Order: sequence, then structure tokens, then C-alpha cells
Amino acid sequence: MFKKYDFEFKLSDYFVVFALLAMSLVIFILNPVFLSFNNMQNIMVQSAVNGILAIGLTMCILTGGIDLSVGSVLCLSGLTMGFIHIAFGVDNPLTPVLSVLAALAVGIICGLISGTLIAKGRLPPFIATLGMMQIARGLSLTFSDGRPIFPFNDIIKNIGGTGSRMVPVFLMIALFIIAWWILRYTKQGRNIYAVGGNIEAARLSGINTDKVMIITYMSSGITAAIAGIVLTGRLNTAMPTAGIGFELDAIAAAVIGGTSMKGGEGRVVGTFIGALFISVLRNALSIMNISSFFQQVVIGLVLIGAVLFDTLNTKR
Repeated sequence: MFKKYDFEFKLSDYFVVFALLAMSLVIFILNPVFLSFNNMQNIMVQSAVNGILAIGLTMCILTGGIDLSVGSVLCLSGLTMGFIHIAFGVDNPLTPVLSVLAALAVGIICGLISGTLIAKGRLPPFIATLGMMQIARGLSLTFSDGRPIFPFNDIIKNIGGTGSRMVPVFLMIALFIIAWWILRYTKQGRNIYAVGGNIEAARLSGINTDKVMIITYMSSGITAAIAGIVLTGRLNTAMPTAGIGFELDAIAAAVIGGTSMKGGEGRVVGTFIGALFISVLRNALSIMNISSFFQQVVIGLVLIGAVLFDTLNTKR
């Protein structure tokens, strides 16, 4: 049951690193501006929201599940902050604290519902989180009447990087370190790998698999809420359409980083590299004046390639 819970690195774990370095070298040769300080900073900042989302998604995928609701939960969390700002006023010193706590509460509740439906209701994770995606998006559009909410307190804007652009990056790195520590050194982390490896064997060995699943999806809800706080602060606006399609990039970051869609195998360090890989790829395509619409095609092809590589590697 625990054979996949192994933190010794294999050659395949470095594949995405080699691919990232090789791609960066080619882009630099084509356009030396790519390695400029400002552009490197842009890449890191652009990877922050996706990286934060991908942390929670990685944990869900490690259990053998998926969370399709993270983009919608991100949106609903951001709008909740907007409602608090309207209710208490932008200049009220309590507004930033209350709005952040409210946003986190939304993420926790959404994750709790999804996790309970999966663990207790025995719904497939795809169906449970697809339903939550529609519910959260519908609530966002209903309560906001389809209108953006602005402005926001300076503290919220600073979290989004208005004062220092690197604040979201530092936050993302801190969350990755916390997730790495949880997965490597805590009982919850070991149980996540065990459940993903073989949920029935984990249950028979005495692991409370329902609790593991619920906590995991609550964690995904929290990271989605944090990503919503960062994005809202960056834009100084809560958009009812924010986060559409974000779950796909987050899934891509996890899979490209080596997290197996079958569950039980993967590392958040790989997810961090995967998030950077996607940001570098998007940045390169933008530098080469490739349409943003076609960029989705490229990301989709890369995702398929990563899953195919994982499948072939598993068979070997």
C-alpha cells in the first residue's frame, strides 16, 4: 500500500526541470529579452495565482480525485471580499481582516461540501466538484448581478502585489513550503498518499479515509480562496467572471510536475516547477506574438503530452 509513498527522486522527476531549462534556453536564443530581470519578475508574478491553486489541486489528485471547482471558488471568495468592503467601507480598519476571513470561510465551506459529498455521499470527485463549480459560479453571478465590485482596501491591494509585485510570489512560495511539509512530515500527508495508492487498503489498515478526503478538499478550497484574494488585490476589482478556466491550468501544473492522475504519486515541488513551466510557456508565446487563443491550444497539447508520459512511465 505504501510503496508509492517514496520521496527518493527518480530520473523522471527531473524531466520537467530539463524541459523547462531547455525551453528557456531556446527562447533566450530567439529573444534575449526573455532573461531580462523585468521579464523574469513578470513570469514569477504571473505564476502566483496558478501556483497557489495548483497546491490544493495536487493534494486532491494525490488522493485519486480532482477538484474542478477551484476557479469558481476563487471567484466567489473574491466577490465575498467585495461584499464586505461595501458593507463596512473601504477605509474601515476592520474591513481587510473581515474580508479575508470571509473569503477563507467561503473556500473552507465549499471544500467541506465537496469533500463530504465525495466521502460520505460516495459521489465521484468529478461530479461533486463539477456541481460545486456550477453552484459557486451561479452564486457569484447572482449576488453580484453580473457586475464587478471595486475598489478595495490598500492592504488587500498590497497582498495582490500593488505595493511590491513580489508579495504574491512570496506568498505562493510560503504555501508551497507548508504543503511540502504537510505531505512529507505529517500524518495527513502520509494518509493522502495511502488513500491515493489504494483507498480500500488504507481503510482496512485503520485510516479514516473519509476524514482524509474531507480535509484534503477543504485544503483545496482554502488555496482557491487565497488565490482569489491575491487576484482580487492585483486587479483591485472582484469580477464575477474571474477564474474561468483557471482549474485547467492548475491541473496542468500538477500533472506536468509529475503528479499522477491515478493518485498516490507526486510532489508539490514538481507542481511548483509545473506552474513555472506554464508561465514560461505563456510568456514565450506572448513574446513571439502568438494569439492568446492559440496559447490555450499549446497548453492543451502540453497537458496531453504530460499525461501520456505519465501513463507510459507507469506501464514501464
